[in-house]
Amino acid sequence: MAMYKHTPLIFELESKSKAGQYIRPNDVPSPNFYEWFGKDYRSEAPAIPDVDEISVVRHYTNLSNKNYHVEIGTYPLGSCTMKYNPKVNEDLAGLPGFAATHPLQPDETVQGNLELLYNLEQQLNDVTGMDAFTFQPAAGAHGELTGLLLIKAYHEDRGDDKRTVMIIPDAAHGTNPATAAMVGYTVREVKSSPDGMVDLAELEKALGDDVAGLMLTNPNTLGIYEKNIEKITSMVHDAGGLCYYDGANINAVLMHARPGDMGFDCVHLNVHKSFSTPHGGGGPGAGPVGCKSHLEPYLPRPVVRKEEDKFVLDYDRPKTFGKVRSFIGSFSVLVKTYAYILRNGEKGLYEVAEGAVANSTYLRERLKGAYRVPFDTPTMHEFVMTDEWQEKESGVTTLDIAKRLIDFGFHPPTIYFPLVVSGAMMLEPTETETWRDLDQLADAFLKIAKEAKEDPQLLKDAPHDTPISRPDETRAAREPILAG
Repeated sequence: MAMYKHTPLIFELESKSKAGQYIRPNDVPSPNFYEWFGKDYRSEAPAIPDVDEISVVRHYTNLSNKNYHVEIGTYPLGSCTMKYNPKVNEDLAGLPGFAATHPLQPDETVQGNLELLYNLEQQLNDVTGMDAFTFQPAAGAHGELTGLLLIKAYHEDRGDDKRTVMIIPDAAHGTNPATAAMVGYTVREVKSSPDGMVDLAELEKALGDDVAGLMLTNPNTLGIYEKNIEKITSMVHDAGGLCYYDGANINAVLMHARPGDMGFDCVHLNVHKSFSTPHGGGGPGAGPVGCKSHLEPYLPRPVVRKEEDKFVLDYDRPKTFGKVRSFIGSFSVLVKTYAYILRNGEKGLYEVAEGAVANSTYLRERLKGAYRVPFDTPTMHEFVMTDEWQEKESGVTTLDIAKRLIDFGFHPPTIYFPLVVSGAMMLEPTETETWRDLDQLADAFLKIAKEAKEDPQLLKDAPHDTPISRPDETRAAREPILAG
């Protein structure tokens, strides 16, 4: 494919050609900056390639063409919600009144910014069934940390120091146990039942007076809605613990079900996933955390308050556990969140959830005859299938299938996660994909399943149309070659 032809890296080019001579050479003696600034100024020129303009443009364009992103095609990464988001929200976040303000400005000079945050808090309370929010957390795992610090502060304020255990289901996001450990909790795992949900009998065994709380995603990482959710949260509360809702999958239930109504005490939202910032590439992100009124006193400072006809940042919070980030958080991401919610409204958010579930269900139904779907339980915004049939018949694995999918022009799904399913492929098509897109993706998977029977080596050698086919992935991660 032409887009994969080798183009020399900019550092491999030696000097300018005539193509770069748009500006005449400088006819004025260059100043000796080293004499002006002494040791504080470098004595030698930086090792920057001396190349023409078109070479620079082609360098960066060729690099960008090697990237896969949601504007090229479907990005079915389960649990990551790689969906298209409206460009208008980027424009709104770039308005000077938002983008050109500074966090150290006096409150009276940023009243519009504070009003936006105040209104956004009310909107997120409505969406989640919570009573208050902090916008400080930078992303999902940071939100988890904040939520557990709230729970810890609550127990410590009550003098209940013996609660040192956090219960986490075996199908949880991998960040959950890591976060619990960072806060100082011991993790107690609860096994899933055969239908992919929390096993109530196992949960009962895990409960005790040493339990600080439960971390739970609903729908869970298998895409399954916990039908016993109110029973689960009441069992934890009866044991004296609190319930934390991992909001990574909330796009599946927007305006259909609220964590607060399920019995959760606090929740984080990956607004950079569910509410309009293109997700991935390391940022930007925001993971605001909401809580019920009994946890509100412990929220990080500052919080936005309305006093008569003006908005202020309230730092006077004697029971706060402190801060998790500077200032108020990722403001530009929150502007996009606000715009997304205003544009959709209650009806639109309701339809977002319906679309996410409909697309996932459609894809699952098209593929379940070619790949094993390990749970008969209905799934919502995402589902898991496995390589069991292919591996048993021809030795083709999940990795082979994922690599072969690249040849069809698609980004592979999340693979080998969740860990409770062997050979897992986790697909989340999101609500922004058209049925034409889904059919193309399904057709590719079905053809790969056929190839696995007829020519398994084709999959084992895939991908075939990329600059690199099968690297030693462990070595590539530990000893990356960043040039060439």
